[in-house]
Amino acid sequence: MAKNEILLETGTNELEILEFFIDIPESEDGPEARCHFGVNVAKVMQVIESPQLTHPESAEHPCFMGTIPLRNHILPVLDLAVWLGMERKPHKYDIVIVTEFSQTVSGFQVSGVTEIHRVGWQQVLSPDKFMSSFDDSCIVGIVEREDRFIQLLDLESILADLDPTLGGNLGEPTMVATEAYAALVCDDSPTIRAMLEQSLDKANFRHSIVHNGEEAQKALKQAKLASQQEGRPITDYIEIVISDIEMPQMDGFSLTKWIREDDVLKNLPIILYSSIITKELRHKGESVGADEQISKPDLHLLPEKAIRLIEAKKRVRPY
Repeated sequence: MAKNEILLETGTNELEILEFFIDIPESEDGPEARCHFGVNVAKVMQVIESPQLTHPESAEHPCFMGTIPLRNHILPVLDLAVWLGMERKPHKYDIVIVTEFSQTVSGFQVSGVTEIHRVGWQQVLSPDKFMSSFDDSCIVGIVEREDRFIQLLDLESILADLDPTLGGNLGEPTMVATEAYAALVCDDSPTIRAMLEQSLDKANFRHSIVHNGEEAQKALKQAKLASQQEGRPITDYIEIVISDIEMPQMDGFSLTKWIREDDVLKNLPIILYSSIITKELRHKGESVGADEQISKPDLHLLPEKAIRLIEAKKRVRPY
């Protein structure tokens, strides 16, 4: 197998980011500058030339520039600089990054695209530990390059701000477990963790919640050790793993692959969820052995799917 094929294999704890930039004009606050940003390539459909739209006065948000036809979609175009509160220096050849995630196709106008980088999740630095200028809630990580810092954007938070229905609404669970099942939940977003905790409480789950795949791995190792020392099945400690895919340190794909390679843990049911789960990308979760994959707008289905998976595995085979 070629080296590049190995690197692109799902479960290597790597991601590819598209680096792009927004140019800021000279002003009283300082000289002309270029700000670098990044987004997961898995969310990018294509890059097109800007249609040079102008903001319609009737738009509810100043970042909305209008719509254009693209393939089978009516594409809303958003000026990313306006949403970020930045002044963008206009160029004749501004571009639009067309994205698809959370079952939504959108276009983000920026100044230009630089290149694609392949990085390990371990290289993604936490913004709150870095510098105060990166405190914006839509910045989920920082990648350092030779002469610049690439700010990784949480595009989901941007769209959810414009349309709250896209953020997913857990609401009341569609099923409640007849006994308290033990779930290990893994997500780096405080907002999603709180939503899942509330939803799983209502569905009668006992749960432990961690921040990333590396912390989940430690929790699973501790549960495995306890089960071996006490002579009890692993399901006395953890009956299902529920994990986001995009996380620093260790992503959900790598966590799932590691679980499936462990003799004690391999039969635990696993649910992965993310905004990047589409029909085209579903094969990635399948390749590492996920039992279920849920797109974030459908998180309200998670408790029911978890209950059905646990009960189905109990009927089919012991752990």
